[in-house]
Amino acid sequence: MVEFNGTIVFMFVLYLLVMMAIGLIFYFKTKNLSDYVLGGRGLNGWVGSLSAQASDMSGWLLMGLPGYAYLSGMESIWIAIGLAVGTYFNWKLIAKRLRVYTEVAGDSLTLPNYFANRFRDKSNMLRIISALFILVFFLFYTASGFVSGAKLFSTVFGIAYSTALIIGALVIVSYTFLGGFMAVCWTDFFQGMMMFIAVLIVPVIGIFKMGGIGETTAALSSIDLNFLNALKTFDGGTISLISVISLLAWGLGYFGQPHILARFMGISNGKEIDKDRKIAMVWVVVSLVAAIVIGLVGRVYLPTALDGTNSEKIFMLMVNDMFHPAVAGFLLAAVLAAVMSTADSQLLVTASSLTEDFYKVMFRKNASEKELVWVSRIAVALVALIAFFLARDENSSILSLVAYAWAGFGATFGPTVIASLFWKRTTRNGALAGLISGGIVVIVWKQLSGGIFDVYEIVPAFIVSMVCIIIFSLIDKEPSKEIIDEFEKVEKAL
Repeated sequence: MVEFNGTIVFMFVLYLLVMMAIGLIFYFKTKNLSDYVLGGRGLNGWVGSLSAQASDMSGWLLMGLPGYAYLSGMESIWIAIGLAVGTYFNWKLIAKRLRVYTEVAGDSLTLPNYFANRFRDKSNMLRIISALFILVFFLFYTASGFVSGAKLFSTVFGIAYSTALIIGALVIVSYTFLGGFMAVCWTDFFQGMMMFIAVLIVPVIGIFKMGGIGETTAALSSIDLNFLNALKTFDGGTISLISVISLLAWGLGYFGQPHILARFMGISNGKEIDKDRKIAMVWVVVSLVAAIVIGLVGRVYLPTALDGTNSEKIFMLMVNDMFHPAVAGFLLAAVLAAVMSTADSQLLVTASSLTEDFYKVMFRKNASEKELVWVSRIAVALVALIAFFLARDENSSILSLVAYAWAGFGATFGPTVIASLFWKRTTRNGALAGLISGGIVVIVWKQLSGGIFDVYEIVPAFIVSMVCIIIFSLIDKEPSKEIIDEFEKVEKAL
């Protein structure tokens, strides 16, 4: 447990008050559903890029990934490589095209809305199926954020996990409920900067306290030479091909993450995306490397402190041991920032999909903008309540929860997003087959183990989804002239 200190408490309270103030500011600026779920497409470049990456990395950047590196050593670098490559191609291939297409295709506000408009799906099956998968997988993703927040409050303040879980959930829900998309993005912007500072400072000071890079490396080698070998497991075996493929495959997940894609859709000017990509890549590469170094340095700085899921507390324990309470308070607040930056985005995307793709489509087609905003707010609270119950086990692994949700979104939506943007022959039935097959394979594969079933579920699910899209599109009749013309209009706009 982190030593209780009034200064640390003050820094936490100050941080939370600032976040709440941002929520209140945008509460009074929210006039319609577009403002609440997409910020009226007024997101500037710096805020968009940092918000996308902060909402991407979540509490696992400062807890899950360092904890994994603490236990497994340089084997963890494969995840970082996969994520960095995935981030680059998501910004390079998807961002601008999706920004343009979602506006041309009926000014789509959500990913399910875009699918329905892109393929002229009058049955609304694309919207309903997409919204269902968003609800299922985001419940696990949001639960991982609540677990991160609960572990933080429990470790810092020495309170019971159940009490800490309630506090963390209430904090996250409050400003998301009030301010919507712009509140989430602006808080993510500040949270992204805090995460970046924290993830840089801690390993640098840790190495300094260990006597320098040479002494730290020697101490790590003394644990086990394999600890610093990315091709060896900690027990001395050679890392399997299945393990390498599974770790690298995290990069595939980017193409289907609704909370990240929503940032692309909300950027004000598509011409700024090349600059935004550079900002995002610097943030991601530096942050991932630093997070792994935290775990490695922590292994020799606190060599016998942690095991199992407790290893995910290494960042917090190092901060408490190394810094003055005022600095420690700021750095520990960065963990809360990491948690909040993703959980709020997930809550908002889920709520907006339930409102736009369920409530409006099935129950109240003529609902007023004010009514839809309040339905979204109520949905935020309901989704948070269900995620709260999923997060009640204090032994839950943040990384495991994130991995399952990441695979679910990546395989369910990723292939369909790619096909819809780049292959004009894609049809409504092809898209529907891709969504259903990708989601089902993730759910089923997760229940199996041994041999080929040990490969990360995103790999087989992504492949099956893409194959189904191609097959069902080719055996279907060709898209209408209206759809083809719209596709070519987007091509010209790029």
